Amino acid sequence: MEHKRKYFLRTEKIKNNALEFVKALPIDEKKPLVVEVKPITRNLEQNAKFHAMCGDIAKQVQFNGEWLPLEAWKVLLISAHAEATKEGSCLVTGLEGELVNIRESTAQMSVKRMASLIEYATSWGVSNGVQFLMTDGNFWGVK
Repeated sequence: MEHKRKYFLRTEKIKNNALEFVKALPIDEKKPLVVEVKPITRNLEQNAKFHAMCGDIAKQVQFNGEWLPLEAWKVLLISAHAEATKEGSCLVTGLEGELVNIRESTAQMSVKRMASLIEYATSWGVSNGVQFLMTDGNFWGVK
């Protein structure tokens, strides 16, 4: 029997299916199974949009006089968003003495938190003259 399942609780029927699945699971004191309920994390559309936005910013804005790659902008935006939303950041000394920002993971963000990050990136980008490319080839965010 396959024990790994995900249920997205959108209807009573799905909820009942999940309950029946859990009821049928074996109990083992030495190797127990784990049942976990958590909010849905960011979706693929949000992930793709945020990465595209980071790419647009990387092509149009310099940071401290340098052109940074998409991944660097991702780190900067996530860190700035955490500060702006009072989540704070954690700067530690790394294994080789370097400074490391221990930041939240976009993969673990809720849909709501990811939407907030996208809104923050949009606002920051527009305020800094970024024209975000839409999927149809047009731009949005033009002042």
